[in-house]
Amino acid sequence: MIYVDCEQGTEEWFRSRCGVITASTFADAVSTVNGLTKQQAIYVDVIRAGGSEAEAMEKADYKAKPKADVVARAIAGLPVGEPSDASQKLAMTKAIERISAQPYGNQGQQGRFFATERGHEGEDFARWRYQTRMRVMVDQAGVALTDDRLFGYSSDGFVGDDGLIEVKVPLDPLKVLHIIQTGDISEYMYQMQGGMWITHRKWCDFLMGVPDLACLNNGNELYIQRVWRDDNFIETMERQLWAFAGRVKALERLLRTPYGETVVTSTPAAPAANESPKLSWREAAAA
Repeated sequence: MIYVDCEQGTEEWFRSRCGVITASTFADAVSTVNGLTKQQAIYVDVIRAGGSEAEAMEKADYKAKPKADVVARAIAGLPVGEPSDASQKLAMTKAIERISAQPYGNQGQQGRFFATERGHEGEDFARWRYQTRMRVMVDQAGVALTDDRLFGYSSDGFVGDDGLIEVKVPLDPLKVLHIIQTGDISEYMYQMQGGMWITHRKWCDFLMGVPDLACLNNGNELYIQRVWRDDNFIETMERQLWAFAGRVKALERLLRTPYGETVVTSTPAAPAANESPKLSWREAAAA
């Protein structure tokens, strides 16, 4: 692991993450459309874990064996689904950053918004309350990178030798309600398991800070849930991330290919009989 000691939100912090696939984007990176439904995924997981067809049908609540091609492909370990728009956008962003060596779009320090500033203040609040309640010290962290600098993680803090904290300060009150009522933090699982993968740590405490509730003096201003390292999850995630990294590399190669002359017409003109058709920019890049 490579560690860059810098303060979150600084220009050095943004530069160290430039072109890097970071844990906060892992969920977007691996997201797909037209893939398995939740029911199909349960069925496939049981089969791939060595369970019987009867067990898989029971756990997935199937009355008959699913016959969809996508299920057969998933059981065979083949890729299913197509990259989502979020995944495509992220891949293109990272490809451009690797060429320019600077953050793309409004990700630099000048591009901060109110929500980001409020988030930083809320993180400091949650970190302080966490230390007081748990009676631990949290060491603020910079950026941890894999040796090849392809993947990275900016932790909100290290706890001892084994722990991490991941702090969220939701602006959406319905998200706060959902978490405290259900305990569902699945949308952050890729980020937390990704952080544990890169830093080699054993657990991560999810913290949700709601500073506006501090006036109650009952502890509700800080929600804590511990997530343990899941090596099975990490193994699957790692395969997905390597596939995404391959897409980024392909886009970078495409962008480095000269565009050539481009003529836009309403109807593509057919080549003359004695003229060989020219390769398009995309075809040339793939050649």
